Amino acid sequence: MRADRLLSILLLLQVHRRITAHELAKRLEVSERTIHRDMEALSATGVPVTADRGSGGGWSLLENYRTNLTGLSLAEVQALFLTTPATILTDLGLHKASEAALIKLLATLPSHSQHTAEYARQRIYVDATGWNRAEEMVPALPMLQEAIWQEQKLHIIYERGETLVERLIDPLGLVAKGSVWYLVAAVEDQVRNYRVSRIREARLSDQSSRRPLDFDLAAYWVQATADFKENLPRYAATVRVDPSILSYMRLVGRYTRIERVFPPDEDGWVRLSMQFQEERGACEYVVSFGSQIEVVEPAALREKVIQVAESILTFYSQKSSHL
Repeated sequence: MRADRLLSILLLLQVHRRITAHELAKRLEVSERTIHRDMEALSATGVPVTADRGSGGGWSLLENYRTNLTGLSLAEVQALFLTTPATILTDLGLHKASEAALIKLLATLPSHSQHTAEYARQRIYVDATGWNRAEEMVPALPMLQEAIWQEQKLHIIYERGETLVERLIDPLGLVAKGSVWYLVAAVEDQVRNYRVSRIREARLSDQSSRRPLDFDLAAYWVQATADFKENLPRYAATVRVDPSILSYMRLVGRYTRIERVFPPDEDGWVRLSMQFQEERGACEYVVSFGSQIEVVEPAALREKVIQVAESILTFYSQKSSHL
């Protein structure tokens, strides 16, 4: 394992002009102390690694030093040649370029590795789209890409609810969540997310954008996703359900979660502890299953379901009287 890590450090130093011990430790999932020991080991073998102290410092290789130790392992070949979601690359205009790059890479591999690459591609396919998600139109995506590559500020008009808002933003990156695109951008020193399909207009500014020196897109998105889930409203309820619908219940409800399943009661029904986003969503969910689900608590939700059921019955009774 240490030999693999030393090789990874060496290649990272070749790719990056300078990289800190903290960043190396984070990427290789070891401590900074381990990185310092690894640097001593590399230096002892004759690799010209140097450390620059202070702000903007880090580890680097002496200029012009290169290594040809770039052979790929079996797992690395498989990882590279697994199918990348075509919809994502198509949205970015990179689908043909990706295929061309893989063909070139494949041609450079030894014959036994070529077989491994094709073997992996024919046995695992990644489909990033959901079953019921409608395809979103993202006409602003090319302009967002251009602003990010050129590091220019953007004027955008964004749909927020039923209103349109205009913003001057510093674009920081694009994130594909499944098949949905989000723009991560800084607005007045606050990092925010914009759903690309809701951006109605985007045009380049003549001002250069500012990017925080320590901003890491992947780390930001992981934390933002966790914060979003943590801050979702929670509404707890206990229900009894016909066991025939239990497996289906696990598939429906975007913000619905089954917390605990109790043993069947004397009628064969199953009691569940559930979490919903809000009371209205809980009521709509329960009503959708009709007489196959019963609210046990809270009492307010039970009464709400009864009121909705009665209003449905009244509505159809009145309609029938006019036929």
